[in-house]
Amino acid sequence: MTATASIPAAVPKVGKFRSTKLPAVDERTLDNGLRALAVRKPGVPLIQARLVLPAPRPKATTADRAKQMVLAETLQSGTQHRDSVEVAEALQRMGANLHVRADSEDLRLQGAALSPSLADYLGLIAELLAEPAFPKGEVEIERARKAQEVLLQRSEPAMIARTAFKRRLFGEHPYAGGLPEPETVAGITAADLRRYFTSLVSARNGFLILVGDLRPAKALDAAEAALGSWTGAAKASRLPALPAVESGPILLVDRPGAAQSNIRIGGPALTRRDAGLPALLLANMIYGGYFSSRLVENIRERKGYTYSPRSWIDHQPLGSVLTIQADVGTEVTAPALLEMRYELGRIATVPVSTDELDAARRYLIGTTALSTQTQSGLAEYLQTLSLAGLGLDYLRELPKRLEKVTVDDVRDAAAEYLAPARLPTVIVGDTKAIRDSLETLDTVEDAPQP
Repeated sequence: MTATASIPAAVPKVGKFRSTKLPAVDERTLDNGLRALAVRKPGVPLIQARLVLPAPRPKATTADRAKQMVLAETLQSGTQHRDSVEVAEALQRMGANLHVRADSEDLRLQGAALSPSLADYLGLIAELLAEPAFPKGEVEIERARKAQEVLLQRSEPAMIARTAFKRRLFGEHPYAGGLPEPETVAGITAADLRRYFTSLVSARNGFLILVGDLRPAKALDAAEAALGSWTGAAKASRLPALPAVESGPILLVDRPGAAQSNIRIGGPALTRRDAGLPALLLANMIYGGYFSSRLVENIRERKGYTYSPRSWIDHQPLGSVLTIQADVGTEVTAPALLEMRYELGRIATVPVSTDELDAARRYLIGTTALSTQTQSGLAEYLQTLSLAGLGLDYLRELPKRLEKVTVDDVRDAAAEYLAPARLPTVIVGDTKAIRDSLETLDTVEDAPQP
């Protein structure tokens, strides 16, 4: 080995952020009120499609949630002209896939097709929307399968924690979601789904996103030809505003004999339309938003209380929510909660270091840029922004806004939204084993099984 070969190469300095080039978005509003957006992003001969249709249920019941579940599974079960096999064969011929999701706010159809098949693909989607059959036999099969799935989910600790936490934040609001009883799901009929679909799902104020190897004008023409005449429900309702959130005592959901406790902490956060969001995003990153965060370093690396603690901000049309989660051993439930709150208090009161801020900033800018480099990633981001009433300009400006965030900005955002006294806590675990130790930290209130 030569002397020069043994000298390690110098680690290059991190350069300044370079703006990501984002494609133009062509847009057209169809006669039925549906917005269609087309973005050319070649590379592979595919087109990603995201269709979001308003279907709000202002007073959602467990029966409504059961219908949403079964509807999502059966919308592709056939039309007035094709059965489920023929629908599947048509998708296969197009080199396409299609997935359906329904909730208290909207109906979403998501998939992709080979570029030459776009017109046929949109035509099939239009047929499913305009003439859904919900065949009795298919509905009976799917409702039985879904009822069994719900039965299993209702026993899963993570699902119990998620449901209890959302109920704590949203009360009786449709955003609380939750799981219906299995027998409610099993009782859904084809007639129930037809009435639900025709009375709720609307084209007006919905949007279609097409991203991929396409010519925008031709893609929008295809969208108009396929979907422009379908209106759906005459008038869509609106969901009520989100309720105010107060911290209150720790809510404890009992799981006798549980080996783990599921800790959930969180509360309202800034939306994508708020000027202060970049500072809050960075505060969250430093606290628990990625693997190099304080939360991971504390309760995973130093204490060994949990494997994958994390925090994130979930953006929904009516508001954004900060969620912090950690699943820990029963015997360390109170110590883990103490450390989680300690880190919240520390970031809310003590300035972060410049190195921490720069590392979080680089990570967030880099992952945001990477997430838009694929057709599917760009389609997902454009869907998320469209739900917030924003366009790709948001992504163009976000890195610049992140670069302007200071240590003081992070502290101010954390003091407002990460202060532990302002965030409700829900814990699912063995009450007998953890209640006494939790009461040394805070008032504890028992909560029913969700």
